[in-house]
Amino acid sequence: MSVAFVTNNASRAPAVVAEQLNSLDIPAADEEVVTSAQAAARVVAERVSAGSAVLVLGTQALVDEIAGVGLKAVRTVEEAGSDGVSAVVQGLSPQTCNADLGEAAVALRAGAVWVASNTDLTLPSSRGPMPGNGAFVVALQQITGLEPHVAGKPDPALHQASVQRVDGQRPLVIGDRLDTDVLGAVRGGTDSLLVLTGVADRPALLRAPAGSRPTYVASDLRGLSQAQPEVVVDGDAARCGDAVARYDDGAVTVEGDGDDALRAEVALAWACADADRPLEL
Repeated sequence: MSVAFVTNNASRAPAVVAEQLNSLDIPAADEEVVTSAQAAARVVAERVSAGSAVLVLGTQALVDEIAGVGLKAVRTVEEAGSDGVSAVVQGLSPQTCNADLGEAAVALRAGAVWVASNTDLTLPSSRGPMPGNGAFVVALQQITGLEPHVAGKPDPALHQASVQRVDGQRPLVIGDRLDTDVLGAVRGGTDSLLVLTGVADRPALLRAPAGSRPTYVASDLRGLSQAQPEVVVDGDAARCGDAVARYDDGAVTVEGDGDDALRAEVALAWACADADRPLEL
């Protein structure tokens, strides 16, 4: 079994991500880390000529990835010279400011290709959600009326790069977000495991619409080493292992505990939603 650590965050180099994982006692090699900066650089390189000037909104990690695919990273339109800016690549940086957005807007209005590493509106932090790269992407959309090519989850580029990196034959996407991890897996035709240790919580999971639902669910990563019994939905009840969820007058009640109880509850909630049955969550 091979592992890839995949992140939508384009602000850090693979070596930095690997170092953090190892500090948490999670063995990770640099080459096992796949970032949206890498995917974005590949998307740009597919759309412009070698050596073209690319305006970078992002950290040095994104600059390095652009240089690594044979392109010239610049920070201003003037720096690109007479040939102009061929593409704008946008990734998260805590230093992004109005001047950066202004340079990007000028380049985009002049016809530059626009590639965003990802469109996550928020970024988790110890102080609560903070503005993610998507918030700055929205600002440029409003300014220019244009839409970017998106490299990160849930769009296909990062998913494809990750599967190719590990030569995955039966990949499993593991994550804590419905709108990126799970939706990206669905679009890539891949099974997924959602864990409730990050962005998505139980109410969000129960309300997940068809097309954005994980194959498997678990409270945390310990679910990777536990069997997941098949959930059987029959009318007003769903059973998973020894746990049973029942639907009664718009409410779902659960008998049992642990992840099997969660899986039974989720399966019944989805079945009710698909049948347009009222559900109180």
